[in-house]
Amino acid sequence: MKCLCGAVESVGLKELASSEPGQLSAFNVSITISSICGMKIEEVKKLDNQVLEESEKALLKAHNLGALIHHLSLLCNKRCLMAYVYNRAETMQSLGWAVERVLPEEIEEKLSASEKEYFKKRATSLQSCMSELDLDLAVDMVPPKDPYIKVRALADIGNVTAQ
Repeated sequence: MKCLCGAVESVGLKELASSEPGQLSAFNVSITISSICGMKIEEVKKLDNQVLEESEKALLKAHNLGALIHHLSLLCNKRCLMAYVYNRAETMQSLGWAVERVLPEEIEEKLSASEKEYFKKRATSLQSCMSELDLDLAVDMVPPKDPYIKVRALADIGNVTAQ
C-alpha cells in the first residue's frame, strides 16, 4: 500500500485556505478521518509485524527508525485532518448563531451526515437551554455602545429608583 505522507491532508488544508472565512465548502469525503486513519493503522500494523519477525539487530534498528519516521508522518497527517475538521466545526458554530435552528439548503448540502447531526443536536440543546431560561441569546449579537439608557418622562413625578 502506498504511503500518502500528507498529500491527501494538504488538499484539505488548501481547501480551507482558498475558501472565504465563515463559508463552508462541500465536505471532502476523500479526506475523511476514518478512511485515512484506517489505512494508516493497517500500515502501522504491517510494519510492527515486520519488525517482530526480523531477528537481526541491524535490520531491527532500521525498521525501528522507519517505524518512527512513519509514526511521525502519521502524527502530522492527524494534525492536518483535525485542523480541517475543527475549522469546519467553528464555521458551523458561527453559522448556528446567524441562522439559528434551520440551515439554508445550499449550506446543508455541503455538510456530511455527522456534521448535520452535530448541528441539529447543538441547535436542540441551545433551544432547550434558552427556553428554560426564557432568554433568546440570538436576539442582539452586538452589545450597545453606551451602557446608559435615556428615558423621557411625560410628567414630572420626582425621583424614581429602579431595581
